[in-house]
Amino acid sequence: MQNKTIFDKLGGQANIDAAVVKFYQKVLSDPSVSHYFKNTDMKKQTENQQKFLTMAFGGPNNYKGRDMKAGHAGLGITTAAFNTIVKHLGDTLKEMGVPAEVIAEAAAVAETTRADIVEIK
Repeated sequence: MQNKTIFDKLGGQANIDAAVVKFYQKVLSDPSVSHYFKNTDMKKQTENQQKFLTMAFGGPNNYKGRDMKAGHAGLGITTAAFNTIVKHLGDTLKEMGVPAEVIAEAAAVAETTRADIVEIK
């Protein structure tokens, strides 16, 4: 029996797409991080994030966006902001009924991007 990917454990594309929409609702409602998205086309951002997380969580790779370092360069993202974003992702998944161990796996994947995203420690 093959090990399931995080993509599979989350229930596939429809659930990842829904999670990203709910995740950005949280992010954009949080003044500690929403300013990072002030000049962002959120429709495009949401679509890119859905494709990125699908790929990062072991699903089909249809992500054509920039790499994490290039995509976040110059934004001045802090360690605290990164932590807040990961918390919003975890909270979103928890609200969707995802088991804690799967949330931890998703957080571990997010953690692999920290060095490319955080500019201000």
